[in-house]
Amino acid sequence: MYHQHLPKIQTALADVPDGLLLEEHHPVADGKGGVRHTEAIPGGKGQKTSWEVFPGCTLVFQDFLAGQVSCQHGAERGLLEINYCRYGRVGWNMKDGSSIYLGPGDFSLHTRQLCAGSVMTFPVGHYEGLAIWLDLSKFDMALPDFLGGTGVTAQALAEKFCAGGTSATLTGNEKTEPIFGGFYGQPEPLQQAYFRLKVMELLLHLSAVSLSPKREADKYQTEQVEIARSVHDYILQHMEQRVTIQELSQRYLINPTTLKAVFKAVYGDSLAAHMNEHRMEKAALLLTQTKDSIAQIAQAVGYESQSRFSVVFRETYEMSPLEYRKLHGKSRIDGNK
Repeated sequence: MYHQHLPKIQTALADVPDGLLLEEHHPVADGKGGVRHTEAIPGGKGQKTSWEVFPGCTLVFQDFLAGQVSCQHGAERGLLEINYCRYGRVGWNMKDGSSIYLGPGDFSLHTRQLCAGSVMTFPVGHYEGLAIWLDLSKFDMALPDFLGGTGVTAQALAEKFCAGGTSATLTGNEKTEPIFGGFYGQPEPLQQAYFRLKVMELLLHLSAVSLSPKREADKYQTEQVEIARSVHDYILQHMEQRVTIQELSQRYLINPTTLKAVFKAVYGDSLAAHMNEHRMEKAALLLTQTKDSIAQIAQAVGYESQSRFSVVFRETYEMSPLEYRKLHGKSRIDGNK
């Protein structure tokens, strides 16, 4: 589910060396005159490309192949940050002790006071998305004339969605997707105009939308999120075993219902569905890189029944394990002789 766009992100980051985050800022959205600098990302790599769209408004495109990256900035109460997840998943452990996660189409709002010194995590190992930074005082001083009298300001949005220093996380829908999608794929001569148009459209939409409990995504305490991640790592390390929710809840001292809810919030799928995806990925790897029998591979990924394993594998890859090995594995195995 989350890996279908991975090749696109890998291509976008092909020229970025492993272990580095490349940041490039353009004073205007013309693709020229960018200022570059780099910082280290242990065990991953990433790229941020930003443009100044309006005075006090910066648009940042982000691509990551990593597990996490530190958010090194000050506690800026006067800067509102809007984040949108296009592909993959992304999350933050906030200063108030809560954790929020975004899946494809989701977006969030918070002031940079809340995420200062936090860690930006990528539960499925990759992420593509964008951020919009709004300086509350500077941006509102340069609002277009057509917004006069509407009450649409960055300050009003901060008070609406982030009152009391909190954050708001919302699920995308048929109205928000064209807005965020319009930031991508625009020809260079028209980028600045499109970026300005889409920022204004987003602010108008956010000003009109009602923030209700049904629209706001669940937030969980950081310690609950850490348990879900520990469960994830444990199952990956013991993939040959079939562990029940009840056994995991007893091992990690967490209510089974809470564990299922938090795991889905972090990884975007039920525990069973997410781990089955990992099992099929490992099975595909074993089929192409080893000469193990189908029965051995089935056991290695937690299936006692070879026939059941073959059914699930066919549902995932639309071919049998043997057909997959013949198509993808023979030349690799022969080439290693």
